[in-house]
Amino acid sequence: MDDIQQAWARITARLAPRALSGPDAPDPDAVAGAAARMGVEPAGDLRRWLLAVDLDAGRRPAAHAPLVALGCPGVLPGGALLLGLTDIERVHGQRMNLAADGLWRREWVPVAAETDGFHGVFVNTLTGTVGSWSEGEDPKEDTHPSLATFFHDIADQLDGTPRPVAEDPVHTWARAHGIRINDRGRIPADVRRAYEDGN
Repeated sequence: MDDIQQAWARITARLAPRALSGPDAPDPDAVAGAAARMGVEPAGDLRRWLLAVDLDAGRRPAAHAPLVALGCPGVLPGGALLLGLTDIERVHGQRMNLAADGLWRREWVPVAAETDGFHGVFVNTLTGTVGSWSEGEDPKEDTHPSLATFFHDIADQLDGTPRPVAEDPVHTWARAHGIRINDRGRIPADVRRAYEDGN
C-alpha cells in the first residue's frame, strides 16, 4: 500500500460508513475524460486517488444546485467538502474564470471546497504539491508537499493528534544564539537584521 492509500485508509477508517459511500473505483475513462475537459494531466497521488475513489458515485447535481453539489461532508475540519469528479470539474471551470487575473492556473485541480467555491484546496498537477485558495486573498501554494501529506494531516486532525509546528529559520537562529523572541512570535527588526547579516 503506497502513502496515498495509507493516508486515505486512515480517513475512511475514522469516518466510514457515515460519510463515505459509493463505488470503490471509478471508471478510468471517466477520470481521463474529466482530465481532458479540464486540460490537465493528473499524476502521482492525485491520479491514484481519483482512480481509487469515486465520491460522486454516479450522481449528477440538480439544475439549481450550488457549485459544490455532490461533495463529501464530514471529512475536512472547517466544513469544506471533498470533491468527486463532477464537482472537481465544476469548481475548476468556475475558477478558470479567474485565470486572467492570476488567481487561478489551469494545472490546479480542486480536491476540496466549500459549497460556494469561495474557499478550497487544490493539487498542482505539475508539482504534486497542495495549495489553497480563499476569496479576497491570493492563492497559497505548497501548503503540503503532496496529497498524501494533506490526507495524513486531515487524519491526524480527526484523530486529535497535535500537528507539528514548523519553526521559522530566524526563530531557530535566535534561540541558538540565546536571543529570546516572545512578542507573540513577531521577530524584532534588529534580530532579523542580525540573522540576515550572519547568513
